[in-house]
Amino acid sequence: MSNAANAANAANAANAALAEPWKDLWNGDLSLTDKVIAEDFVAHAAPLTGTGSDQIRGRQALNAWVSGIHAILSDLAFVIEVGPITDDEHMVVRWKARGTYRGGFPGAPAEAADREITFTGTDTLRIADGKLAEYWANADSLLFFQQLGIREIPAQG
Repeated sequence: MSNAANAANAANAANAALAEPWKDLWNGDLSLTDKVIAEDFVAHAAPLTGTGSDQIRGRQALNAWVSGIHAILSDLAFVIEVGPITDDEHMVVRWKARGTYRGGFPGAPAEAADREITFTGTDTLRIADGKLAEYWANADSLLFFQQLGIREIPAQG
């Protein structure tokens, strides 16, 4: 094997090693943030409520996002179903999440509280200097809404 191929394999292995701490961070272990997330981290995700920015910038904003999801879904747990799939600067994982809805999501009826929710998604991440630097989220929001019984997101004003 050539030196270039060895270097590529090493980079792929290092990138793949970030999958577990990424999952663990989403499972609520925010102590991992400084270890695996770049200071200038940027996430691209459509806001579930239809309002707000489609970008989340920085470690603190990521932690607030993760904490916010855990605030509405108790015992939330993510598992990786496919991957990680890596190249020299990217990682992709397919995941499934399950939690119990606590209430508080705009448009969700009160009777949705205590309902188990399961949804899936695919994360594409860019890696720079051994840390996760950029994230494109693709989650099945429609399935999430259907399980909560949401028919329409209330207008934000």
